[in-house]
Amino acid sequence: MNIEIVGTESLGVRGLCCFVKTKNRSILIDPGIALGYHRYGLLPHPFQVAVDERIQKKIVKRWSEATDIIISHFHGEHTPLSNANPYQLNTDKVAKLNPTVRIWTKDSSHLSTIEKGRADSLFAALNKDFNIAEGKKQGPITFSKPMIHGDINDTLTTVIMVKIEEDYVFVHAAGIQLLNNEAVSQILGWKPDIALLDGPPLYLSHRISERQIEKAWHNAEELSRNIDTLILDHHLMRSYKGVGWIKHLSNKTGKRVLCGADFMHRHRMLLEANRVNLYSNMPVPVGWHEAYAEGKVNTNYYWESAKKLFKFAVL
Repeated sequence: MNIEIVGTESLGVRGLCCFVKTKNRSILIDPGIALGYHRYGLLPHPFQVAVDERIQKKIVKRWSEATDIIISHFHGEHTPLSNANPYQLNTDKVAKLNPTVRIWTKDSSHLSTIEKGRADSLFAALNKDFNIAEGKKQGPITFSKPMIHGDINDTLTTVIMVKIEEDYVFVHAAGIQLLNNEAVSQILGWKPDIALLDGPPLYLSHRISERQIEKAWHNAEELSRNIDTLILDHHLMRSYKGVGWIKHLSNKTGKRVLCGADFMHRHRMLLEANRVNLYSNMPVPVGWHEAYAEGKVNTNYYWESAKKLFKFAVL
């Protein structure tokens, strides 16, 4: 089995997209992408947009190669969208690709109103039905029942988690934020060798309580002590607090705790957390984003400038 993390916060974008190849399956999970539309009062920096463009192309390529596509939930960074903003994956880019691929997601009765609209638009664009995944096993893939996204007191959105088993066990769990004890128990019951999860949104200091952070830490410790390789990213890596979190967790448990970039042997790019510095180092003309949305400007200058400025190969 081979695991490729395609797009997530430590790789420069919002999402938790990965591509898993087994002997007979090529499984694309959460084929979506986003950039925080506003952070620190700023729109995405053009270098972020340049990274986003390149990861979108990777997702589209993996979509064309997949035997199975899994959508854990229909938030904008986890699925293609018919009304995508300029920094999200539009359904037009995948609508005519790979018509025989199997698509797995939640039962429509477990979709929120917003999710239902997005799901209907996606499957109309693809001109196909989806397969209900909840609680099923299909070849090497096992799906959980719907799990609460984040804290049970804060949201009614649910997600499905995925176990893929061949020569070892891999688990993908987006959106649980380590705040859902039932989800954590299910992951432990699956006994994964490698797990890719999101952590708590520490950057939302006005919305996440100390009680929630303590709960997430306890669950992270429990998972780390029982999983050989624990990959924490997505919400957790939207600020540098997440970097300290995974380092402290690894030191405390003595186990391998990584972010997505670490797992892929890539330089960490917490671009959203660095947005102010990006604007300072590479100023953006007034009106650039409007011109980009209209196709009048591109990201080439910022891509080349960032490579020179940061002195590393970003992709």
